[in-house]
Amino acid sequence: MAEEKKGFVLYCDILHTIQKLNDEQAGKLFKHILLYVNDFNPTCEDLITEIAFEPIKQSLKRDLLKWDDKKQKRSEAGKVGANKRWQTIANDSKRIKPIAKMPVSVSVSVSVKDTYRRFAHLSISNDEVKKLLEKNTQTQIDNVLNDIENYKQNTKYKSLYLTACKWLQKNEPINEGISPEELKAKKYGYFK
Repeated sequence: MAEEKKGFVLYCDILHTIQKLNDEQAGKLFKHILLYVNDFNPTCEDLITEIAFEPIKQSLKRDLLKWDDKKQKRSEAGKVGANKRWQTIANDSKRIKPIAKMPVSVSVSVSVKDTYRRFAHLSISNDEVKKLLEKNTQTQIDNVLNDIENYKQNTKYKSLYLTACKWLQKNEPINEGISPEELKAKKYGYFK
């Protein structure tokens, strides 16, 4: 028997042969059949088992040859079908996208020496901080940078410098030496 084959056909017409045997002889014949199909190559000890087994053996051999032939044909048909399918996909110009339409990614690296502060995907350079210092204090800038870093949705920002500029404009300027009441008065235009 073949290794991949897990079953065999035992035809109903052997019933007539089996009925002529007693139960002990039928049991020996059945065991002999199972040993044969499991590739143990049994030998018959009595003539009756050997005679009863011979037609069964021949039908098992014929069935094995048919099975091998069918297995080979199915394997070849599967290969042909797979080749057709893959050839169709390879020849389909709609499935292949031109290289020119693919997105291009450009990355810019900033030197660590030039960077004032960096977190996540954002960074700000020393030159950009100097620009911010013209209108704001160092404390204000650091506070805004801390706020941006702790902001939950800071991943949507592209530039830390531009974000800091906008956030500093929104915040009220904290002028040192001026009380909060005076700041409110200036804000509402009571005095300059």
